[in-house]
Amino acid sequence: MFQPKRIKHKKVHKGTLKSKTTRGFKVNFGSFGLKAMESSWLTGRQIEAARRAMTRFIQRGGKVWIRVFPDKPRTSKSSEVGMGGGAGAIDHFVAPVEAGRVIFEMDGVTKEIASEAFRLAAHKLPVKTKFVVRE
Repeated sequence: MFQPKRIKHKKVHKGTLKSKTTRGFKVNFGSFGLKAMESSWLTGRQIEAARRAMTRFIQRGGKVWIRVFPDKPRTSKSSEVGMGGGAGAIDHFVAPVEAGRVIFEMDGVTKEIASEAFRLAAHKLPVKTKFVVRE
């Protein structure tokens, strides 16, 4: 599961997601990419599940780049705990992803294989995605 080895601050503010990204919207490393069309938080488990789906399909062919990393801690309180008392313990880490952000990139495979691999990965993610090709 993706999470940072160590963090400077244990708990952070929730923050708000922008409607559109200003960076990371081009395919820079590979030839094909999977772009988010909605803004959302991606958990480390969702990113790992999508990565596994892709790498299983391409079967030791090509290379995959993961362009997002879950470094924002999210807390949760245990069940049946009343209001107040501050934030709970860290539950998981998320990566804030804005619309237009490239999440994964791939190279070394054909367009058809990359497209199918990204389709399988997209089913594991909570956002609408789009298959993009480098210009």
